[in-house]
Amino acid sequence: MDYGKCSLPGGYIDEAGQLHKEVSLVPLSGREEELLVSMSGQGAAAQVSTILSCCVKHIGSISDVSKDLMQKLLVGDRQYLMLKLREITFGEKVQASVSCPWPECDTGVDVNFRIPDIPIKDAQLTTLIHECEFSVGSEDARQKVWFRLPNGADQEALSKKFHENNAIAATQLLWRCIQRIDEIKSPTIEQVRDLSSNVRQQIEQRMQKLAPDVELTMQAQCPECHRDFSIPFDIQEFFFGELKTSRELLRREVHYLAYHYHWSEQDILSMTRDKRHEYIDVLTEEIDRLNSGVQSSAVS
Repeated sequence: MDYGKCSLPGGYIDEAGQLHKEVSLVPLSGREEELLVSMSGQGAAAQVSTILSCCVKHIGSISDVSKDLMQKLLVGDRQYLMLKLREITFGEKVQASVSCPWPECDTGVDVNFRIPDIPIKDAQLTTLIHECEFSVGSEDARQKVWFRLPNGADQEALSKKFHENNAIAATQLLWRCIQRIDEIKSPTIEQVRDLSSNVRQQIEQRMQKLAPDVELTMQAQCPECHRDFSIPFDIQEFFFGELKTSRELLRREVHYLAYHYHWSEQDILSMTRDKRHEYIDVLTEEIDRLNSGVQSSAVS
């Protein structure tokens, strides 16, 4: 099977402190589509961890790629891998449709772009835990904080909470990431909540500066009202939307190819969605051609 190769903008730092950045991954196949159908009740972050564990074959020298490892990847690295996975599965061109956000307009707007053109911010990571000192109120007062960067496990744990209450979820995210405050190791959520808003803001800004980032905000212009606007592009939601299928439809496609070509279910599900549909299109055209020939003979 063909492998796509790329380099993570951040990278995975193992327990020995070694940084792993080079990745090889394979396109999504029918097996992953079937898996996504079975995971329809789970959140997008959990689906990403599972799908990446199936399609990522190596990270640096690590070949035992588990769901647990995918959960430990930084948020920016997971977004980047989803972009690369989409690129090797469906191609680099993306075509999406959105509505103009202005209430009096609401015109449909086509947004087209190429995945290689999406800006990626690399991170120069050398350690898992980052030590920073922040000013507290006056110039002389300082507070030292040790923290790690948000990862996939944080996304899975807090995805619902961010939809319910953004402020509470942000506090819980900081609590999960902060390892130490001055002499306090493993601070409680109350101790993190008691940090001044200034310190919290400085920590969040420092996290953003250190972390890898994928620029997923697209610019567009409405062809009707000619206003410019920004579109937050959710790669996970979009990619899973492209792959959305029902269990019944997938079974019918497998049955159709197995019945005519006598291929096994395993062989068919190992194909990518595009390849499977190419065979279905060729087979449908051939059946139509044969049926047209039979009808012409009967008329003659």
